Amino acid sequence: MPHPQPQGFLAIPAMGKGQGLLVLHPWWGLNETMKALCGRLATEGFITFAPDLYRGKIAATIKDAEILSSELNETQAKSDIADAVTFLSERADLSGPGLGVIGFSLGAYFALGLSLEDPDRVRAVVVFYGTRSADYSRSKAAYLGHFAQTDDYEPASNVSSLEDALRTAGRPVTFHTYVGTGHWFFEQDRSDAYNEAAAKLSWERTVAFLREELPF
Repeated sequence: MPHPQPQGFLAIPAMGKGQGLLVLHPWWGLNETMKALCGRLATEGFITFAPDLYRGKIAATIKDAEILSSELNETQAKSDIADAVTFLSERADLSGPGLGVIGFSLGAYFALGLSLEDPDRVRAVVVFYGTRSADYSRSKAAYLGHFAQTDDYEPASNVSSLEDALRTAGRPVTFHTYVGTGHWFFEQDRSDAYNEAAAKLSWERTVAFLREELPF
């Protein structure tokens, strides 16, 4: 029996087939911005699933997001993500065996971890303004990173350390820093941080990277 769909949001390309892609939401939760992103990725040919790590809860303010993220059980979140990977991998409409994952801040932490926990399936990782300190020698993925020039949540030293760790592990890695941006620059609903030019460029780079690493 196929694995049942976990709690989350699924977007399927009009053509009915595509490469599998996981989207891991930021600390706001699985909001409309993330669902819209899944839809955009589906139009690019990816079967996209975003697990709901908060189980229906969404934060609109930084204070609420801090509470939700602090209450998140990491073991449970990793289990939910593993279920999402299994669900995606078992779909008959996948074009190929490898999966991609995109993570935003909180989600980036889990995306990077997933590339170590499931190296045989995770082939492409995209992170937006999020890092994770680890030994990446078990990974088999390529990495693309989008980072803000000025980020109170993710200092440049963390970004450099991650890039060094990935290069030490022999992984293909390309990191971009976007001038004049801060945390959440990609997320259109964060009017205080959204940067249209950086969002457009990082989107184009992301699609090109995924198509190269997960050929149809």
